[in-house]
Amino acid sequence: MSFHRIDGCLYAEDVLLEKIANEVGTPCYIYSKTQLLANLHAYQHAFGERSHRVHYAVKANSNLALLQLLHRAGAGFDIVSGGELTRVLAAGARGADVVFSGVGKSAHELEAALLADVACINVESAPELERLIAIAARLNRRAPIAFRVNPDVDAKTHPYISTGLERNKFGVPMGEAIELYQIAARSQHINIRGVACHIGSQLTDLAPIADAVGRVIDLAAKLSALGIELSHIDLGGGLGIRYQDETVPAITSYVRTLCDVPARYEIHIEPGRSIVGNAGLLLTTVEYVKHTPTRHFAICDAAMTELIRPALYDAWHAVEAICPPAANATSALYDIVGPVCETGDFLAHERSLSITPGDRLAILQAGAYGFAMASNYNTRPRPPEILVDGSRWFEIRRRETINDLMDCERLLRM
Repeated sequence: MSFHRIDGCLYAEDVLLEKIANEVGTPCYIYSKTQLLANLHAYQHAFGERSHRVHYAVKANSNLALLQLLHRAGAGFDIVSGGELTRVLAAGARGADVVFSGVGKSAHELEAALLADVACINVESAPELERLIAIAARLNRRAPIAFRVNPDVDAKTHPYISTGLERNKFGVPMGEAIELYQIAARSQHINIRGVACHIGSQLTDLAPIADAVGRVIDLAAKLSALGIELSHIDLGGGLGIRYQDETVPAITSYVRTLCDVPARYEIHIEPGRSIVGNAGLLLTTVEYVKHTPTRHFAICDAAMTELIRPALYDAWHAVEAICPPAANATSALYDIVGPVCETGDFLAHERSLSITPGDRLAILQAGAYGFAMASNYNTRPRPPEILVDGSRWFEIRRRETINDLMDCERLLRM
């Protein structure tokens, strides 16, 4: 494992985490290059000779250095904003490596995507198609598209990250898809490439995935009968990782389910969490240990500003001390909380720890939707990000300063 213990102390690959914490301070994010690339390679190897493309979902973690590593290892990118397009191009990707998803693409973003020659734009509504046709006509381009369809499949995940039900904002209802494909086929400014589907995130059950795959295959067959041929079927991402006690399907089993798609179609997928989630952790320092008549609190320097998932989703992350406890450590069931002025500012509840002020804790499986969702609430600078590669480590994002946060603001001159 890339995160492991030697003599009771937690390491990232060959680097003692305490050493990094002492040099760059806390809170900070730590990523393992080995784990990141191993997760990507697991997908690539699972497909074997089957024609496929792995597009990493940039929203999970958009650090430039991590994107650069993934690009060099053969990944494409699934983006959901113009900002993410700028990031992946800066990391070395070409437009041909990029699929543009997202329910609310602006005219400026669509224009930028066409000028960058992205591989495919996943269209999610009739108004978006209309807008895209107008922009492509103005630029004298043919826009490569797939429609993202909503199969009305319950992914059995948290409602905030379920995306494949009719009540969700994402995608084109299955009942409208054929008509929209026919409209697109009549436009000289549209090049139909495929069909896309994504039912949610942190998926732990293959049955809903198989259901969605079947529905998309059926749609592709109906389109073919109408003379609309697709080159690829994009089945999204969303495979979960183990945070606590989840039983997560193996990547090989997941890919085998996707390969029910007929061989004439290239399979595209968009994993994010399952590539970067267990490749990262958040380090924090215990500032105070506080005991009340009903609760024990470990008040840390990391907060919901660094990792909002517990407050937003009631998400569970393992919490471990990175070094053996001191002789005077207090053992208790602790709520791990931060200094932000909100009762909802917590990282974990009721964790059995033996700690003293000054101890460092690791919040595990935090590589996905950790730094990417970080904020500056309470005027808190965002933490640095560190990449570990064997016995070496690199600062791939420096710690923000208060001046960084105020640079875009102006005092009144009146």
